[in-house]
Amino acid sequence: MSKMMKIIGAVAVINIVARLFGFLREVAIGNQYGLSDTADAITAAYTIPNFIYLVVGGGLTTAFISVYHSTRTDKALYVRKSFTTILVAAVSITAILLIFTNPVLHLVFRNRSAEEYALIRNLYLWMMPSSIILVLSTWMSGVLNVNGKYNLSSMAVLLYNVAFVGIAVLLTSTFGPESYGIGAMLGAVLMGGFLYAGLRKSKLYSLRPSFGMSDDIKRIWVIALPILFGGASLQFYILIHRFVAGQFEDGIMMAVNLASKLTSLPQAILMTAVTTVIYPLLSKKEGEGDIETIRKLYKKGMLYLVVLLAPATAVAYFFAEPLVSLVFERREFTREDVLITVPIFRAFALSMFFLAANTFITRFYYAKANSMVPVIFSVISVLGINVAVIYLMMDAFGASSIAYGTAISAAANFVMLVIYARVKWKL
Repeated sequence: MSKMMKIIGAVAVINIVARLFGFLREVAIGNQYGLSDTADAITAAYTIPNFIYLVVGGGLTTAFISVYHSTRTDKALYVRKSFTTILVAAVSITAILLIFTNPVLHLVFRNRSAEEYALIRNLYLWMMPSSIILVLSTWMSGVLNVNGKYNLSSMAVLLYNVAFVGIAVLLTSTFGPESYGIGAMLGAVLMGGFLYAGLRKSKLYSLRPSFGMSDDIKRIWVIALPILFGGASLQFYILIHRFVAGQFEDGIMMAVNLASKLTSLPQAILMTAVTTVIYPLLSKKEGEGDIETIRKLYKKGMLYLVVLLAPATAVAYFFAEPLVSLVFERREFTREDVLITVPIFRAFALSMFFLAANTFITRFYYAKANSMVPVIFSVISVLGINVAVIYLMMDAFGASSIAYGTAISAAANFVMLVIYARVKWKL
C-alpha cells in the first residue's frame, strides 16, 4: 500500500496544479466580465462540449479499462479496435451536435437575448470540435494509466488547462470573449498531441485504425452504455444548473458556476488522484478475484476522502464570504457580486464529500460489471430528488436552491450506493 500511496501523492500534486489552472480560467472570466450576460454566455457555450468530454470520454474509457484486464485476445489488436471505435463515436456525436447547432442551443439555453445567443453560438462553434480530441485524450490517458504511466495522463490535463486559460487571456484584447473558444480548441489540440507523443515514445501500442466489431468491442459497449447514462445523469447536474439559473437575472448563471467550481476544486483534486490510481488496480484485482484487497481499497479510499474533505467542507461553509472575496473580488467582480455568490457557495459546500464519495464508490460497481444500479440511483437522485428540491426551495432560497438540490440529492445517492454495496458485496 505504501507504493500505491506514493503514486497517489505524485498524481495528486500534478492534479492540484492542473485543477488550479482550470479554476483560474473561471476566475479570469469573473475578473474580466463579472456577473454579466457575457460571462453567462462563456459559461453556457462550454456546457455541451464539456458534457461530451466527460460523459462519452469517461464512459468509454472506463469500459475500455474494464475489458483490458480480462480480454483473452491480443491486447495490441484490442487497443487498435478500441481506438477506432471511440474515434468514430466521438466524430459522429460531434458532427450531429454541430449540424443541429441552433436547435440544440435553443433547447438548452432559453430566454437568451439575441446578442447573448450570438455570442454563445460563436463560442460553441469554436469549442464543440474540441470534443473529438478531448474524448480521444481521455481514452489515451486510460491506455497510459493501465500501463502505469499515471504522470503522463495527469500532465496532459495540466497542459490543457494552462493552454486554455493562457491563450484565452492572451487573446482577449484582440478577440474579446471569443478568445475562450479559441483557447478551448488550441488547448485540446496540445493535450491530444502530448498524449499521442507519450504513447509513441512509450512504444506501448499502435493507434493504426482497425475496423470490425470483435467480441471485446461489443463488451465495451455493453459496459459503457449504462456508464454513459450514469455519467450523463451526473452531468445533468450542470445542465440543470445552467437551465434553472437562466430563469433568474443576468449573472446568476455565472455566480452558480463560480460557486460550484470553487467547492468542486478540493473534492475533484482528491477524488481524481485517488480514483486515477485505484480504479486500474481495482479492475485488476477484480479480474483476479482478490476480494480481500478490494475491500481494503474501498475502506482506505473512503477513509482518505472523509479525512481530507470533512475539514474542507467546514472551512468552505463557515468562511464562505472571505473565501469568495479573496478568490474573486477584483476588477469587474464587485462586492455586490460577492454577496450574490456567497449563499450559493455555502450551500454547494455541503455537497463536497458526497459528490466525491459517489464517484469513488461507483468505480467499485463498474469493476464488478454492475453499471446499471448506479445509473438507477443517479437518475433517481439527479432528475428526481434534485429537481424536486430546487423547485420546492426556489421561492424561499432563490438561486441557492440550485446548490441545495445538488447537496441533498448527492447525499441521498451516497446512502443508496453505500447500502447496496454493503448488502450485495459486504463492502
